[in-house]
Amino acid sequence: MPAIATSKFRVHNAEQFLEAFSEANDTKMYFYIGGVSAFADDANPPTPTNDTSSIEFSPWSDMYAAKRVQSTDVVQVVDRYNWTTATTYDQYDDVDTDILDDDFYVMTDEYNVYKCLSNANGSPSTVKPTGTSTTEFITGDSYIWKYMYTVTTADALKFLTNEFIPVRTDSAVSAAAIDGGVHVYKIANAGSGYTDGTYYSPIVGNGSGGIVEITIASNVITSAVLNAAGSGYTSASVDLSNVFTDAGLTSSTTVGGGSDGSIVPIISPKGGHGANAVEELGGKFVMLNVRLDGTENGTISVDNDFRKVGLVRDPYDYGTTDIATVTNMRQTYRFTLTGVTGTFNVDDTVTVGTSEATVVEWDSGNGYLYTTLPTLDPTAWTDAAVINNATVSGTGTIDTSGVDTPDLEPYSGDVLYVENRSPISRASDQIEDVKLVIEF
Repeated sequence: MPAIATSKFRVHNAEQFLEAFSEANDTKMYFYIGGVSAFADDANPPTPTNDTSSIEFSPWSDMYAAKRVQSTDVVQVVDRYNWTTATTYDQYDDVDTDILDDDFYVMTDEYNVYKCLSNANGSPSTVKPTGTSTTEFITGDSYIWKYMYTVTTADALKFLTNEFIPVRTDSAVSAAAIDGGVHVYKIANAGSGYTDGTYYSPIVGNGSGGIVEITIASNVITSAVLNAAGSGYTSASVDLSNVFTDAGLTSSTTVGGGSDGSIVPIISPKGGHGANAVEELGGKFVMLNVRLDGTENGTISVDNDFRKVGLVRDPYDYGTTDIATVTNMRQTYRFTLTGVTGTFNVDDTVTVGTSEATVVEWDSGNGYLYTTLPTLDPTAWTDAAVINNATVSGTGTIDTSGVDTPDLEPYSGDVLYVENRSPISRASDQIEDVKLVIEF
């Protein structure tokens, strides 16, 4: 049965995901890092798979830290199109089925975002749009622009990338928007045989107040521009047999014996241009920005790198069914070793019997061995158990009461997002500014 999920459905899903962070009973979302072991080719990380093992179990096997994502860390974003002189931009069209894939809006070097209502019949844009007027305006290159919003300094620092810009609705622009207004017309056919002159025609449709100004030269239609936008239109057309010589529509006339001319009104989106910038520009992406600052108060190792990042929703505190709420979570096991012989290095494989784990960090001064989640039987890693280094020569005995468990209960909550990256090294004086973009 033929059907589509509309673009609004995708934007709605993005909005619902965003709202989950700020509701009264908000979702506790955690950003995690892991993957200390190298991929077969670190320069080309493998694409994650969506099988049960890969999304339910594997992320926990090498996760070594997590940080809660707050409502201020998420925003809807759209594709970034910088205004550049001599570039031809697409124009908004209410019947364009691929409009959200088009570059019909731009961001200037002043971080102002404008929607292109008319591209001057497909001509290059040579005059940068400026200003924050809440009404559409024409630049010297005959482009018609609509100011939408300005990317704030705070949003630019946190969410602006080379590929995406944060999108928000400006309340002043929204308040000035005209629902069902007609601001631009297309000349579908210039026709022939018409009487030269300037004429005015009321828009035919289910709204009111719309008037188009028509110019005829050399017996063909050369221009059709806004005189009055009107409002309330969801369908509209222009009747060339119903024209006037004045904008007040008091002097009826004809345009001669011409034929085949056709002018098509372009109706604004629901609510009007600028009423909902997030929806109009296609905010189907959500960006999460998480900053990892050094050790984050001792919860995140800086002795190793990471290759995997992701999101887990509503995980439990270790050993409970209580949803975690703390900001920073250490997800390694820490074993206090005595009687150490040989050595341990990051990424070494260590074992207790047939159960194995990977070394995330070795603090030889305190005898602390930090590892990923042991496989098979984690309970074997207990007091007096001997840990063997399977990579190089090394052993150590777990001291009495020398096991510190992770902060999050493994396999709890729901892993919603998994991403493999080239390795990212950490340092105590370093901040990793990590941005995840999720498409709905």
